[in-house]
Amino acid sequence: MRSLCIFLLLIVSTTGSAIAAICLRNQDIKSTTSPDGKTLIVRMRDGKVWQNRLQGACSDLRFNGFVWVIHGPEEICEHTQTLRVLQSGQTCVLGKFIPMKSGDY
Repeated sequence: MRSLCIFLLLIVSTTGSAIAAICLRNQDIKSTTSPDGKTLIVRMRDGKVWQNRLQGACSDLRFNGFVWVIHGPEEICEHTQTLRVLQSGQTCVLGKFIPMKSGDY
């Protein structure tokens, strides 16, 4: 299982170099919001804030809560993680995590 996790966290580019995907520990997430159904703002317990542009519009996310669909370790990883909106059942896929600066939020 650990080998599978490591494999999923490494993305091999066309040049053959490995780039680690950004993953956030589920228990370190303080809160999440979506201002527009296309972006997820993740606030961490340590004060860091991450922005994630979803891989498609997830309009119901703005108004309804959601649950992470986690397979394996308790980590939320860019490009592979999905979430499910509680009321509608809409499924959304994360894009890339981008760290936000304090003036951006």
